[in-house]
Amino acid sequence: MFSYIRKRIIHMVPLLLGITFFSFLIIQMAPGDYFDQLKLNPQISKITLEKMRQEFGLDRPWIVQYFNWLKNILKLDFGYSFTYHVPVFDLIKERAWNTFSLSFLSIVFIWLLAIPMGVVSAVKKEKIPDKLFSIIAFLGMSIPNFFIAFLLIFAAAKTGWLPIGGVVSIDHETLSIPGRIADYLKHIIIPISVLVIGGLAGLMRLMRANMLEVLRSQYIITARAKGLPEYLVIYKHALRNAINPLVTIFGYEISGLLSGAALIETVTSWPGLGRLMLDAVFSQDLYLVMGSLLMSAVLLLVGNLIADILLLIVDPRIRQ
Repeated sequence: MFSYIRKRIIHMVPLLLGITFFSFLIIQMAPGDYFDQLKLNPQISKITLEKMRQEFGLDRPWIVQYFNWLKNILKLDFGYSFTYHVPVFDLIKERAWNTFSLSFLSIVFIWLLAIPMGVVSAVKKEKIPDKLFSIIAFLGMSIPNFFIAFLLIFAAAKTGWLPIGGVVSIDHETLSIPGRIADYLKHIIIPISVLVIGGLAGLMRLMRANMLEVLRSQYIITARAKGLPEYLVIYKHALRNAINPLVTIFGYEISGLLSGAALIETVTSWPGLGRLMLDAVFSQDLYLVMGSLLMSAVLLLVGNLIADILLLIVDPRIRQ
């Protein structure tokens, strides 16, 4: 297993290089740059703008800019944000934790809810639990995430039960440790609820379909014919095989949540990496866009690596 993990990590290097190269190329193909917007400001002279271009290395060919950026990345120098006037690494480090905590908790809740709901729905096919979970799934799939976010924000504003926007309250530092934890959880409830409702439906329906297919397998019929207890048939033999395809898509869940989180972070005013990336694209903040893209690519590749490792663990046939 360790040699497999080592090979996968080595394969990640050219993938990351390819992703960053084409991303840099596409950004350069866009008309204009951040400093073109500053030309509209009469208080900034052309000489000042040219000096700033030279200072950030934007007066050189794009391929030279890319390799300079790549060389600096090895020294953990992600460049300087034109918009925020701070190093990109400090900016990403601060925002990445917010996005990571939001995505991680969303994935945990989605999987903790979707797997049991899918199993129960398959085992109790066309009975009340199946119909109830199907209604929940169809509602989750049919209502757009941003609309759910608006509904929750409206409810929070009307009732005052939950804060709207931000990570913590203004008086967060004055609270006790349990109070700080409760304050943080209260702020994260709305964005996390939106992501869970949106992600739960598809995963639950997929788990139900896989489980139904496995329950019709010959070995399950044989196990029941031998008189094995039903809970052993379901949870020991059927569940393990039904969950394999879901493990494969685990890696894509991370990147999917990251892209979905960008919209939810904007709607719910959650200061995360997705919202930062969106603002950076609109303002053509080159190094901030590249730093955010690099972080997203790393998360995607690490997510796929974790999915492959989990697949190795749950399916012994792959190790052969």
